[in-house]
Amino acid sequence: MSAESVLQAALLAALRGDAALTAGLNGVFEGPAVKASPPFAELGELLSVDWGTKTVAGRELRVAVTVRGAGDTGAAVAALAGMVGAAIEAVPRDLAGWRVASVALLRTRLLRGAPGVWAAVVEYRVRMMAV
Repeated sequence: MSAESVLQAALLAALRGDAALTAGLNGVFEGPAVKASPPFAELGELLSVDWGTKTVAGRELRVAVTVRGAGDTGAAVAALAGMVGAAIEAVPRDLAGWRVASVALLRTRLLRGAPGVWAAVVEYRVRMMAV
């Protein structure tokens, strides 16, 4: 399987399997949620580039998870974003045909939309080597 599909499945499992996170969300979706009420999380597209050596295939993947919520402040969405980060960092290092070499937080952004509408985007870089 490709590094992209393996990582995407692992990320969804990690996010959906985190009891504290799922208790605070109405769902974790693969891509834009069609019919969801806030708060919820969306796994964004994966950006993949080569990160291999002469003898071993490797990929560097960029992943973004968006947490969408509502409220007077962004505090609840920011707290959920922190839980998303912890779940991503807890992804198993040994995946089907791949080994996670590193997981690094790139940035977290808290965004204001219309009054009472908040979003937090959590972006990570994951480097993987084929085994």
